[in-house]
Amino acid sequence: MAVVNARTKVVIVGAGFGGLAAAQELKGAPVDITLIDRNNFHTFQPLLYQVATSGLTPADVAYPVRGIFQRQPNLQFRRATVDAVDWSAGEVVLSGGDRQAFDHLVVAAGATVNDFGIPGVAQHGLPLYVLPDAVRLRNHILGRFEAADVDPTVVDDGGLTFVVVGGGPTGVELAGALAELIDKVLHRDFRGSRVDVRRARVVLVEMTDDLLPPFHPRSRRYARSTLVRRGVAVRTGTSVAEVSATRIVLADGDEIPAHTLVWAAGVKANPVAAALGVPTGRGGRVTVEADLRLADHPEAFVVGDMAAIDDGSGGLLPGVAQVAIQGGRHVARLIERSVIGEGDIHEPFRYWDKGNMATIGRRSAVAELPHNLRLTGTLAWVSWLGLHLVYLMGFRNRISVFVNWAWNYLTWDRGARLILGSGEGEATTPADPTVDDAPPPDVA
Repeated sequence: MAVVNARTKVVIVGAGFGGLAAAQELKGAPVDITLIDRNNFHTFQPLLYQVATSGLTPADVAYPVRGIFQRQPNLQFRRATVDAVDWSAGEVVLSGGDRQAFDHLVVAAGATVNDFGIPGVAQHGLPLYVLPDAVRLRNHILGRFEAADVDPTVVDDGGLTFVVVGGGPTGVELAGALAELIDKVLHRDFRGSRVDVRRARVVLVEMTDDLLPPFHPRSRRYARSTLVRRGVAVRTGTSVAEVSATRIVLADGDEIPAHTLVWAAGVKANPVAAALGVPTGRGGRVTVEADLRLADHPEAFVVGDMAAIDDGSGGLLPGVAQVAIQGGRHVARLIERSVIGEGDIHEPFRYWDKGNMATIGRRSAVAELPHNLRLTGTLAWVSWLGLHLVYLMGFRNRISVFVNWAWNYLTWDRGARLILGSGEGEATTPADPTVDDAPPPDVA
């Protein structure tokens, strides 16, 4: 009696940039894929700050995972949380005790917010890393203005002071968008009300000496000067020492009365990294071989923010979308080669840096592309818009985002100024975090 060989089982943990890239690369491979994520949607993190500042709706930046893979017959999606990996049995242990067997495992569970243990940040800070964060932050921002309309005296206590911590692309983009929202939109909304919107302040705090550390000094100077011209108070060379509900104490001793702290200062590896039971390094990142494989478990790979990938100069590759995307495609090719028995199954991962981008607001952005091509202003802004539209998942989402951007550009209006839920801090989207592979900053 002939024995029919079972198809190779590939389990991918995380439907972020890296997980999706690996799954899509394996579309034509002779494998059966199970993609696991705790949410049934993929989040386009680089545009979360626009949801938080009323430029886009949550549906514009999220897309159902099952819809992405409708035409990929070798993939099944499972909505679940991964608790551990049973290496001896070759199974992923899911919440509730269920198990999913694998021959090859790709872990792309991304990262989570890192508050660095600073007192008060976890209790009073508002992160911006997953979709519920963006909705919660939007509720809070708009709620602060409504509260000031009811009682204008809260402005004196920092009720309309918004402190953004972190001078990377996420912090710069959020600070610029928030200043634009206040100056161009809410100023008109609250005209004639009891609150003077002009008294609202946006403060950007960065612990290093300048903004956008990965960028060229010229780009940094442009970003800083543009933010200052748009009314953002930029504080560099200092960090946050302590946070309360209404006060932010800086390391240099200054105290800022503020009822809003947006934490965009850093991330650490998803707790799934610790559940793997393998060596980890800085920020909880998993130590991987040159081909992104686990040294003690050659059947398993880690990509994206979870992986401590050597950049060739003693540092680590940044936690940006392109690192996750290229890493996901790379391990998928290695898995396919091992299944069909052709090609180098230990080829080292080589990252192609396509550049960095950050937008500061309307017709203002910085873009650093290959071959030392550096753009600022309108050309960089248009490039940023186009690139993000290309990488956004789903044709409907692209059209919706384009229409929203066009409407905002022509009218200075933002239609998603909605406070959802019973309170300003309550989001109606699921509270459990989206598993995603890269922090908001960069798509390029």
